[in-house]
Amino acid sequence: MESEREARLEAVTIGGPTRVDGSIVLAEYDPAWPGIYRREAERVRSILADRVLRLEHVGSTSVPGLAAKPIIDMLLVVASSAEEPAYVPAMEGGGYVLRIREPDWFEHRLFRRSDTAINLHVFSDGSAEIARMLAFRDRLRTHEDERRRYVDVKRELAARHWTYVQDYADAKGEVVEEIVARALAAGSVSKSVAPVSVSKSVAPGSVSKSVAPVSVDPDAAERPPPSDMPL
Repeated sequence: MESEREARLEAVTIGGPTRVDGSIVLAEYDPAWPGIYRREAERVRSILADRVLRLEHVGSTSVPGLAAKPIIDMLLVVASSAEEPAYVPAMEGGGYVLRIREPDWFEHRLFRRSDTAINLHVFSDGSAEIARMLAFRDRLRTHEDERRRYVDVKRELAARHWTYVQDYADAKGEVVEEIVARALAAGSVSKSVAPVSVSKSVAPGSVSKSVAPVSVDPDAAERPPPSDMPL
């Protein structure tokens, strides 16, 4: 089973996954994180222009007061993430490195940079995962009890020993799914909290259970690229 999991990580991670073999380091919330997001968002827009349909700050670094791995998670929506020639060469020319390709999980792609700790998730317009990521973020932004519970779980799990950061992300799966379910049931996805930047609305939906993704945690972007990889 473990060998199958590692084979899956190898298959979707361009350049191979990076092992952690230790605990996960969480940083207290840094007020500088939104500014880093805005800088990176401007850079992405300068590269892709009108190919950017939506760009959002997601994951724990997007929630004021929440401890997180100091990696900025970003959500980029394009017309079709599967059509790599439409955006990947331009992004690579702008200094981004494609690290994750998951054709069997919403055609998810993930970029990183060598000069800034980010995870830039790319999904197609209309993907169900977009609504989930935003619902999770907005729920944590507006419900202190959810933030407290989530950070307690994160701290307890982060102290354990993990082979890959993704193992830590998966361990958070139960609490993440509970929060997402409550958020979607409340029906407020990017309504109660104004997004940092939005140019197009996305219809919510449900996540397919047929394929187990490497990362379903909206907080993690916790793929195993270079230093880690939501929510």
